[in-house]
Amino acid sequence: MNFASAFTPEKLQEAWDCLLNEFPFAIWETLYSTLLATFFAIVIGLPLGVLLVTGEQKGIRPLPAPVMSFLNVFINLLRSVPFIILMVMIIPLTRVIVGTSVGTVASIVPLTVAAFPFIARLVESSLREVNPNIIEAAQSMGASTWQIVTRVMLTESVPSLITNFTLAITTIMGYTAMSGAVGGGGLGKLALSYGYQRYRFAVLYLAVIVLVIITQVIQSFGTWLARKSDKRLKEK
Repeated sequence: MNFASAFTPEKLQEAWDCLLNEFPFAIWETLYSTLLATFFAIVIGLPLGVLLVTGEQKGIRPLPAPVMSFLNVFINLLRSVPFIILMVMIIPLTRVIVGTSVGTVASIVPLTVAAFPFIARLVESSLREVNPNIIEAAQSMGASTWQIVTRVMLTESVPSLITNFTLAITTIMGYTAMSGAVGGGGLGKLALSYGYQRYRFAVLYLAVIVLVIITQVIQSFGTWLARKSDKRLKEK
């Protein structure tokens, strides 16, 4: 099929009709799977990120070296597997959890598995930015490990955590687009199955534009929220 013929007035009208009829539900599926997968990934990845910092040899609660080595290898292993391959590899796990390996709900499982190691590393990076003098001061005052983690480390790194979680959301949204190639729903499925495979390139590009707009909105909100929570900016 000629590429130029994909942008005839008829094709553009078809893309507009698709925008009005198909895109609203596809956008909802994308946001639903992205936000839910991000939530579950944070639930798993946040404690892991804390352990990577507090459990190291010079951390506030050192763990045995074999345990830390296992955690690092496990996280690095999951991060090294491409998302498309990961989706196929954990199909049995997806079926056990949600009863099917196809659809928007099913895509949340591999999205979570792919995202929580990434979030764990982001949390680790944020916590390492905390001034060690503040942690030492809390220890000298007799604060427990739980108090240091919740009231010092996490509190002091809130702006960085918000920035990194925003990055995670936009990354997971990119994963949702890829999940459309192997049975996931949302804008990715619409772009691939309705746009690319049927040579309706106007729909394909329209899906990309919508994804860019959503990403920009999320990124802008996350940046604003991070600045709002930064105590250093409030003091100026």
